Amino acid sequence: MTQDKNLTCRDCGAEFAFTASEQEFYAEKGFQNEPGRCPQCRAARKASNRGGDRGGYGRTERQMYEVTCAECGAPTQVPFKPSSDRPVYCRDCYASKRSRY
Repeated sequence: MTQDKNLTCRDCGAEFAFTASEQEFYAEKGFQNEPGRCPQCRAARKASNRGGDRGGYGRTERQMYEVTCAECGAPTQVPFKPSSDRPVYCRDCYASKRSRY
């Protein structure tokens, strides 16, 4: 049976409790290491990875390209740089073409 442990946060230096239920959760998930940050620093780190001008979870914003659908002629955006040798479709036309196969 596990007991609560007091750990020291690597970021702010504050002591925090690593409760018996948290230890059981870690063991159940197969985590090998104890948490190195207190709950407040973990939350702050998680929030900073999501915020700012980045798309979320540390990813950069995806560049979109304006194109005209080869099927219906509607303006649309795609997440890749289109080449002139292949047709590009809007979401609806792509879905209808895909469902045919």
